[in-house]
Amino acid sequence: MALLSGLLFGVGLTLGGMTQPKVVLGFLNVFGHWNPRLVLVMGGAVLTTAIGYRWVGKKRKPLLAEAFHWPTRKDIEWRLLGGAALFGMGWGMAGYCPGPALVSIGGGQPDLWAFVVAMAGGWWLAAQWSGSTDVRREREEQHDE
Repeated sequence: MALLSGLLFGVGLTLGGMTQPKVVLGFLNVFGHWNPRLVLVMGGAVLTTAIGYRWVGKKRKPLLAEAFHWPTRKDIEWRLLGGAALFGMGWGMAGYCPGPALVSIGGGQPDLWAFVVAMAGGWWLAAQWSGSTDVRREREEQHDE
């Protein structure tokens, strides 16, 4: 199922233009030559997810797991806001976010490889910096289940 999901995700990102930094940067350039194409891609993703969550939420348990793991936190805190800001800055500077970057890596572009290595380094630094905060605690709780 993971292979099928990943394949579907990769094809969707590619067909939607999310793997093309020029398209992404055109979408983010609302004060210049704005390209609204990704509004439809994101709108389709939100609609599909909303329908999927409503349908899956009515099930007693997932098809391929013992239980659902729904998010429990509902607060907005500084780490969420800071992470979102850093994510947005990286997306705006490079034209890639993690999913499209990994999908595009097969193209062998050296700058993309540098981006993915730097992204992995950022994940590692964030994990080290977060120490024993909620992120690590949640991982440990999931591992114990």
